[in-house]
Amino acid sequence: MRSAPSYLLSFAAVAMFSGGAIAYSGENLASQAKITMEQATAIAQHARPGKVTDKELEHEGGGSGLRYSFDVLAKGVTYEVGVDAVTGKVLENDREGKNPD
Repeated sequence: MRSAPSYLLSFAAVAMFSGGAIAYSGENLASQAKITMEQATAIAQHARPGKVTDKELEHEGGGSGLRYSFDVLAKGVTYEVGVDAVTGKVLENDREGKNPD
């Protein structure tokens, strides 16, 4: 019997220890949020249907000061959608600028 390639075993170990979820930038701030990443993603995709290409949780002015930021690709254009991590309110839903953050 052949054993699984080492890269598959490494991937399985990472998935097992991370709960199968892919980490995102700012995940260490999640304990301060009342809205989960999954809830915020659903809110962002309702506000701007498309494919989420990047996501993060960050301190930023406006709202509660803690927001989830998503890059959403819709019809060939990237939009930045910001969701307040405390209230779930959409704070931003605009075309990504020339200097994305």
